[in-house]
Parts: sequence; structure tokens; C-alpha cells
Amino acid sequence: MSERPYRKYRCRFCNFVYDEELGLPEEGIAPGTRWEDVPEDYYCPQCGVGKEDYDMEEI
Repeated sequence: MSERPYRKYRCRFCNFVYDEELGLPEEGIAPGTRWEDVPEDYYCPQCGVGKEDYDMEEI
């Protein structure tokens, strides 16, 4: 079974995009980190909302 492609997740409030392929190294999240592996206490670096306020972008 092949690994699924990387996905992007967009903040509903400020449109910041978390890209699994790029991660957020400046926030301690390594490139290649899947959304489900991002810590539950993650907050948007631009507006401060939590993971529950992100939506996966259409592929």
C-alpha cells in the first residue's frame, strides 16, 4: 500500500495554510509531519486558533 500524498490544511479564520510536506520548523514541527501527528495543543501561528479550526483543502 502506498503512502498517501501530503495534504494542506487551511485556517478558517486567517487562511494560514499548514502544509504537511513543509511542516513548520520554526514552530518545532518537522517537514513531513502529518496533520494527525501535529500536537493537539497546536495553535495557528498567525491568529491563535486551534487545530479544530482548520479544514483540509481539496486535493
